Amino acid sequence: MRIDVTPEIAIDDAEITLAFIHASGPGGQNVNKVATAVQLRFDARHSPSLPDDMKVRLAVLAGSRMTRDGVLVIAARRFRSQDRNRQDALARLLALLRAAAERPGIRRATQPSRAGRQRRLAAKAHRAARKQDRRPPHDE
Repeated sequence: MRIDVTPEIAIDDAEITLAFIHASGPGGQNVNKVATAVQLRFDARHSPSLPDDMKVRLAVLAGSRMTRDGVLVIAARRFRSQDRNRQDALARLLALLRAAAERPGIRRATQPSRAGRQRRLAAKAHRAARKQDRRPPHDE
């Protein structure tokens, strides 16, 4: 099965590894018996589905969730059921991948308008006058 990230990019679900671990928090005796938390692993660095520029943006967005080897690790333990935690982990992976898929806009250098420069200089003069008024009188 393939998971669609964008219309152009899809990852194979074989690239995702799910491990179920014991979760802390609420759940009563169930928390000690059932491994409801999900640890999702996705090897982003070696994924053939992702373009190279997206891999770089993903590494920046993932931060400490990405290991030195380029494996993205997402732990989901918000819910008490294993299925809802699995869905939560996959949704968080998709959100991260979609955010990394967006290319940043190109910044074009512009210059301030004449009116903008005049407003800035007027504000500077106003601040200078205010500070001048705070000074003690000068004896000549």
